[in-house]
Amino acid sequence: MRAARITELGRPPETVDVDAPAGGTVVEMEVVSLNPIDLAICAGRFYGGHPEVPFVPGCEGVGRADGGLVYVFGGGLGLQRDGTLAEQVEVPEGASFELPDDVDPALASACGIAGIAGWTPVEVAGVKPDDRVLVLGATGTVGAIALQAAKLRGAARVVAAGRNRERLERAKELGADDVVELGDDMADRFKEAFGGDGPTVVIDPLWGEPVVAAAQAAAPGARTVNIGQSAGGDATFPSAVVRGKQLRIVGHSNFAMTPWDRRRAHLELLKEVQAGRVAIDVERFPLDRVHDAWQAQAEGRKAIVEL
Repeated sequence: MRAARITELGRPPETVDVDAPAGGTVVEMEVVSLNPIDLAICAGRFYGGHPEVPFVPGCEGVGRADGGLVYVFGGGLGLQRDGTLAEQVEVPEGASFELPDDVDPALASACGIAGIAGWTPVEVAGVKPDDRVLVLGATGTVGAIALQAAKLRGAARVVAAGRNRERLERAKELGADDVVELGDDMADRFKEAFGGDGPTVVIDPLWGEPVVAAAQAAAPGARTVNIGQSAGGDATFPSAVVRGKQLRIVGHSNFAMTPWDRRRAHLELLKEVQAGRVAIDVERFPLDRVHDAWQAQAEGRKAIVEL
C-alpha cells in the first residue's frame, strides 16, 4: 500500500510503498488533515518526542471501517507509532468514533485537532453577548474557527489579529468586526479596535509579544485562553498589569480533554460546519503531492491529503 514516510527528521515526508497492516482494526483512510503538531513532531521539536525513524506521520484523519465513516485520533498514532498518512491504518481501541455518513470527510477531519482547538477555548472563556473578543492568530485555521465561534455566541465585537493581510480580509468575510495587523504598537492598536475599551476576552494561539500586548490593552477582569505558542514559548507580563486589571489567564490543550469531551466538541463543530454557520478553508492534495501539502501547512494553510 502507499503511505507517506519520514526518513529524516526535519525533512518533508516521501510517498513510498509500505506493508499493509497485518491485523487488528483496520481503517481505509480517505483523508488526513495536517496540523502544526505533525510538522513539530517530524522536525524533532515536539516535547512529546516522535516515533522511531523511519515512520509514517499523521495524528488524525477520516476513513471507513466496516462500511461506516470514522474519525481517527489518539492511541499514540503519529506520536509513538506510525500515523494516519497511509492508505490503511491499524487503529488502537478507543482511537476512533463514528461520523455521520453524509459529511465531507475533509471537513470532518479539519474539525478535529485544529477545529477543537479553535472551538473549545471560546466555551472555556465563557463568551457572552456583552463580551468584546480579540482573536490572536486569526489568519490561521484555529483562529478563524475561534472568531466564528465567538460570533455564534453573540459576542458584542470580535477583532481578528494576524500578520497576513490577505487572510485578515478573509477574517472580515468570516464575521470579524475589525482586524489588526500584528507589528508595532500592538497594545494601542488592539485598544483602538475596541473603541478604546479593550477586549474582555482574548483567544490566543500565539503567546509571545502579541499576548503581552493584548494584556496591556485588555479591559479590567479580562480572560485570556492560551492554546499555542506560534509567536514564541515565553511571554513576560508586567505584574502591575496582571494584578491591577485582575486578569485571568488559563491554558487549553486538546490532549488534556477527555475522549468524550473531544468527541462532543468535534461533533458540535461539525454540525455548525454542515449547516453553513462555520466555514473552514482547506486545500486538498493527493498523496503523491504530500510534499506540497507539507509546505502549505508550514505556510499556515490548512492542508488535506486525500488517499
